[in-house]
Amino acid sequence: MSRRTREQLLFYGSLALALLLMLVPLPQALEPIKPWWPALVLIYWTIEDADHVGLGFAFGFGLLADLLTGVMFGDQALRLLVIVFISLRFRARLRFFPMYQQSAAVGVLLLNDALLRTVIRALAGLPLPSAASWLAPILGALLWPFLFLLLDSLRARLRDTSP
Repeated sequence: MSRRTREQLLFYGSLALALLLMLVPLPQALEPIKPWWPALVLIYWTIEDADHVGLGFAFGFGLLADLLTGVMFGDQALRLLVIVFISLRFRARLRFFPMYQQSAAVGVLLLNDALLRTVIRALAGLPLPSAASWLAPILGALLWPFLFLLLDSLRARLRDTSP
């Protein structure tokens, strides 16, 4: 298997795993604070390998997430589009931030997403997210270093293996 094929397998595999983690049911009390895995994985790939992730890809991936979860069609697509747009815009800076600053930036991106989610639901006349759901961006920011290091080490192993 060529190196390019292994890299694509890691890229699409990590996105598929993010979708699966998004679908994993949690107890009712923990459901509102579940991290939004697709956003975290897309932020990683936007920062580290922007050739794979563009605005159209983010929108399409969000539509797939909408179909899988059964939420309002276009909700996650729009939110992922905004996250990837901001990540692409500040990619050059984010790549060289120390990990604690990257985590803070990811937390701000996820808080922005939570605000956008609330506005979309309010405009659509849907029930607003619970107050506990505002903890999910904080949890996402805390999980960011672990996700980043995991995906980065997998990419490094792919680079180190012979072609």
